Amino acid sequence: MSKRIFSLASLTVLELSPPDMVEVAAQTGYSHVGLRLVPATPQEHHFALVADRDLRRRTLARLRDTGIGVLDVEILRLKPETVVAEFEEILAVGAEFGATELLVAGNDPDESRMTDNFARLCDLAAPYGLHPHLEFMPWTDARNLEQAVRIVHNAARDNAAVLVDAFHFDRSGSRLEDLARVAPSRLRYAQLCDVAGPTPADMAEILRQARNERRFPGDGDCDLPGLLRCLPDNIALSLEIPTVQLLEQGVSALDRAQMALDKTLQLLARI
Repeated sequence: MSKRIFSLASLTVLELSPPDMVEVAAQTGYSHVGLRLVPATPQEHHFALVADRDLRRRTLARLRDTGIGVLDVEILRLKPETVVAEFEEILAVGAEFGATELLVAGNDPDESRMTDNFARLCDLAAPYGLHPHLEFMPWTDARNLEQAVRIVHNAARDNAAVLVDAFHFDRSGSRLEDLARVAPSRLRYAQLCDVAGPTPADMAEILRQARNERRFPGDGDCDLPGLLRCLPDNIALSLEIPTVQLLEQGVSALDRAQMALDKTLQLLARI
């Protein structure tokens, strides 16, 4: 059995610069990190890896020194006005870091156009060795697993994949029986966390929880064992667990990253 990849996602330790994030991943037992090349929101604190050559150089040096790999880069958004060719510089930087997975959000109400743009992105990403993953999120235009699978299927590209995030899987009301039917080749990595309580009626509150307050695996109400059983054996796991409350209480990024990995390993040992 090949060794499972555990990747530290940017959102878990968003305050850290990329070189510091690599250092924390190395100290806490991860094999990989995910790098945020494009900020998810205009308000988010962002380290401009694409524009800042020196930051890229320092990050690459830290990766080399620690032996940590880069699993995925994020986040590209497919919008009505998107010109896919303009993403090329970001893909080149992702390839420079050795990433193999690319996180994509669907923010276009025209599903046909979104599908065409996703297919174009797959074609653009292929020479860079990148696999675009459409991540479904209930507040986007790729709302749930069923819709994301349909778009990826219709795009009909070998390097196209669907990204399952345990939070969005739960909050979108997606079903394990549908996940069990997805071709394993379309599921190359997954994002793991837990989520507490019933789904809020208010989408703004769902979004707030997603970006600020998730739970460590086993500390919430998700059927994570059921989810993991429906995913390919030994699938790479990106631990994306923002805990702003702990951050504000003074819990260090190192400790939060360690808790995320320890809780994940405890969960896997129970399955």
